[in-house]
Amino acid sequence: MGNSMDHPAVDTVNGLLVRAVSVDEVEEWNRALNFGFLRPHAGVAPELRRRRWEPGRMLAGFDGERQIATYRSFDTELTVPGGATVAADAITNVTVSATHRRRGLLSTMMRRDLAAAAERGVAVAVLMAAEYNIYGRFGFGPATRGSGWRIDLRRTRGLREGLPGVPGGRIDFVTMAELRELGAALHERWRRTQPGAIVRDGLWWERTVGEVRVPGDEFKEPFAAVHRDADGTVTGLVVYRVDTKWDGARPDSTLTVDDVIALDLPTSVELWRFVLSVDWVGKVVVENLGPDDPLPLLLQDPRAATPHELNSDQMWLRLLDTGAAFEVRTYGAPGRVVLEVDDKLGYASGRWAIEVGADGSGRCTRTTAEADLALGASELGSLYLGAETAPRLAAAGLVTELRPGAAAAADLLLRTPLRAWTPTEF
Repeated sequence: MGNSMDHPAVDTVNGLLVRAVSVDEVEEWNRALNFGFLRPHAGVAPELRRRRWEPGRMLAGFDGERQIATYRSFDTELTVPGGATVAADAITNVTVSATHRRRGLLSTMMRRDLAAAAERGVAVAVLMAAEYNIYGRFGFGPATRGSGWRIDLRRTRGLREGLPGVPGGRIDFVTMAELRELGAALHERWRRTQPGAIVRDGLWWERTVGEVRVPGDEFKEPFAAVHRDADGTVTGLVVYRVDTKWDGARPDSTLTVDDVIALDLPTSVELWRFVLSVDWVGKVVVENLGPDDPLPLLLQDPRAATPHELNSDQMWLRLLDTGAAFEVRTYGAPGRVVLEVDDKLGYASGRWAIEVGADGSGRCTRTTAEADLALGASELGSLYLGAETAPRLAAAGLVTELRPGAAAAADLLLRTPLRAWTPTEF
């Protein structure tokens, strides 16, 4: 079974070594990371990377003394349907040098980290995949999706009339220092309402407001504004930048929204009314928005919003403790479904019964009962947060119905009022 694997201090694969780096090796690890991400020209940020260093969580592949592969993980909280959170092993900074591909380095680092996470009692592992075809073989499946938009203001002429607003509310620009303080507090309130959201730590905010600069990344101070209700409580924020452009004597600038948080629809309406009314702006680009966000339907002409070309899968997820993960989320309808899971690494392998009560709470236990659906660990990961559906996976041949109608029945159980979304890259 995968959760019983040992992870010794040093692993050997095809004559190469894999081990955790010491804090003194972080600077060279940073160089290897830049090289793997095709940015050898980017400078290193050893102090920043040392702040990210944790014993055993920053791995490297070695060819002799040279680091030729990188990998890092950290603990976070993931919001699941219903507003509860689960512990998650977040994986990032994964690279393998072009000279050392296909030699087992990624597999060794991944297996080592997943085994350690399982031993810590972590329920799931998550990552963001630069390429689609890499992580499925480790049991990860795409679990959230972004939904960005390009809005032509000349077509839509702003928002519909009669939308709910916030009487007595106001919007004010804030400094970067204020954004770090107010934004962090607001995000902590908001993330527990959005399945798929994760924690934004202090260093994330320091980078966002430019207090910490990463070599190779260009920082330009954005506009940041917060919305307060009549009592002065912050209920929303928007961060954006403007690419100023003129078509002869006519302004034709593009406003790009980098971040937007609203605790309720009236706040969202106020923020979008503000954004869509900025002078000199002819186009608004929202690169990443939740798939259920009603923004296009708020416009006078929803056809003025066209899908962003970068819309794609976001966070990928794999189960490490299937019972614990499925028992903490809530469900859409009462019922029972039995899943036969094939997990090459062993963590989720076996037959699982998900039983949901009338109140939406559920139990997930091993069973010997006849299975309704057969699927792999990747597909289980895709279904966990409810952003993917069993009928669609069955139609694609990724889930097998062992009982007629089982996919539709499972969909009723796993359905969520709000589709999962991960607004924070990691």
